[in-house]
Amino acid sequence: MENQNGYLKPVTLKNILKFAVPTIAMTVFMSFYTMVDGLFVSNLIGTDALSAINLTAPVIQLVTAVSTMLATGGSAVIMKKMGEKKAEEAREDFTALILINAAVGLLMWGLGYLAMGRVFAGMGLSAQVEGYCVEYLSRYLVFTVPILLMNNFTLYLIASEKAALSLVCSVTGGVLNMVLDYVFLAVFHLGIGGAAIATGLGYSVTAVAGLFVFGRKESLLHFKKPVFRLRVLVNAASNGCSEMATALVTGIVTMMFNWTMLTYVGEDGVAAVTIIMYVLMFASSLYTGYSYGVAPMLSFYHGEQNREKLKKLVALSRKVIGVVSVITVAVSLGLTEPLVAVFARPEDPVYALAVTGNRICTIALLFIGFNIFASGMFTALSNGVVSAVLAFSRSFVLMLAAMIVLPLLLGVNGIWLATPAAELMALLLSAGMYWKYRKRYGY
Repeated sequence: MENQNGYLKPVTLKNILKFAVPTIAMTVFMSFYTMVDGLFVSNLIGTDALSAINLTAPVIQLVTAVSTMLATGGSAVIMKKMGEKKAEEAREDFTALILINAAVGLLMWGLGYLAMGRVFAGMGLSAQVEGYCVEYLSRYLVFTVPILLMNNFTLYLIASEKAALSLVCSVTGGVLNMVLDYVFLAVFHLGIGGAAIATGLGYSVTAVAGLFVFGRKESLLHFKKPVFRLRVLVNAASNGCSEMATALVTGIVTMMFNWTMLTYVGEDGVAAVTIIMYVLMFASSLYTGYSYGVAPMLSFYHGEQNREKLKKLVALSRKVIGVVSVITVAVSLGLTEPLVAVFARPEDPVYALAVTGNRICTIALLFIGFNIFASGMFTALSNGVVSAVLAFSRSFVLMLAAMIVLPLLLGVNGIWLATPAAELMALLLSAGMYWKYRKRYGY
């Protein structure tokens, strides 16, 4: 297999980080896209507009869910074929899956426009916040196809050993988003719609770069005449169903958080949830980036039946995630007030809510990394069923139970405790699945 030197090297921390560091940096910058929108919107428009960004997030996650499934599941299927020395067949499947994603993007674009009015009208929001929601989402949906291509090309660039290029694209897109946020909001006064356009243009950088990169035959993966194999589509969908489930239930859980906060506190509570989610999103992006980085290695060693390398990779990954988990908890607790102050002034009621919430939710950072890696590992090993069970239980079943029970017992603090409680229960489930399948995969 050409250009695969990275997969043939020994499994050491140094070589793992060569794969993972670029993707970690990439996902961190990707998390900045939404955070930067929130930063400019909260300071230049107000916390009502910040609430609107969070209220639109579930719709955005629903729109991108199918593409997320095909991107993550497809990457595992294609890299497994590469490990089996079926390079040309893998490239045909790769091209077909990209075309399917583009078609999905057009469909979701139309459905998003049809649904958004009804969604926001039924939430009992103030006229101002509802108007912000419609304005932001209507501009964002224009970029649906580029965003879905970005989701795909990000993973396929990593699989093609072009993680550094993927990082460059993400950094460029992030910087462009920041600059355009300032220009559109502070200079041209385009309002919250300008923030959505800035985000869409930032995401489009990777989409455009991917078209050029994969259009060249020198790339490990590149476009060629597609062959639409139903089995490949089914395998990609089944492998990536956990990631789709995560996207879907994340949207649903976000709506639950918003509705619960609207009930207990009002729109200030939604703004506080938004700030806490930014902190958790940033920390989670570290683990997501690591999982993306090592996933092609896991898939390749699985296809190669190299259990020794697979076992060493998983063991080192657990150690890395454990160290990072402790560091993120310490940083989040130590910087809670400065972090919240970036989005809300100390005299704002949102500030006190967010400070308390962040201190409680930070407990979840001890568990999130292991749960994200466990789900990603089973996806990379082409066991989409187990991955889906882990992701769905963590993101929906356990979170739903915690969201129903804890607020009734503890009020607003119960809302904040729901995330740590759900992640802890998910960790126990992940450990059980890890132990159950250890002999099958040899990790």
